Amino acid sequence: MASKLAVVSIIDAVTDALRTRVLSGALAPGTPLAEVEIADEYEVARPTAKAAIENLVRERLLVRSAHKTARVVRLTPDDARDVYRSREIVEAEVLRTLARARTVPDAARAANDEIAALADASPRDVVEPDMRFHRSLIDAIGSERTSRMYDTLASEVVFCMSQVQGASLLPTDVIVDEHARLLALIEAGDGDAAAALLSVHLGRARERLAERLGGVAGPEASDSPPS
Repeated sequence: MASKLAVVSIIDAVTDALRTRVLSGALAPGTPLAEVEIADEYEVARPTAKAAIENLVRERLLVRSAHKTARVVRLTPDDARDVYRSREIVEAEVLRTLARARTVPDAARAANDEIAALADASPRDVVEPDMRFHRSLIDAIGSERTSRMYDTLASEVVFCMSQVQGASLLPTDVIVDEHARLLALIEAGDGDAAAALLSVHLGRARERLAERLGGVAGPEASDSPPS
């Protein structure tokens, strides 16, 4: 049993290391990840490298056809839109649920404070607390299944966010301001207004990223505030 647990730990460690490199942009879209090379780089057995790669294929950070080398996923505009629209479906209902109880999680306030403190930092530094802000809202409703469902999107969400921030598509002060307004609307019990603001917040990022990926940006990409 001890030996089995050690192997799982090594797989997780290699998976985490590769995931970090993908999400940070250190491994660009389209970069191949061969099992032999990963095994040599991390000094692990080839089956361990294969398992780590397969973990990231399941997270949709890597893609691999039959008998082909895995590569870092290259998002299309439609991929980006689908990720953002999927998360909006979940997050909008969570905001309404929190607003009914006027529940504002302390973790969300703390995460937004961290983002505000990063005003002069690299935009990529915003990704982790930004994700933590949104995730804290999901977890605040206390539903294990909802949190687990959001987990299935989490890696793709962070991958999209990393590309948005890596290209400096969203100013940090805009993110902070809209986060603060979301929390204020939850506290006021106005779930519909919070969901509408979320749609603006995510829609701007979605359409700017879609354009960055070669698509045509929709009107949501505008800086104009909601009416």
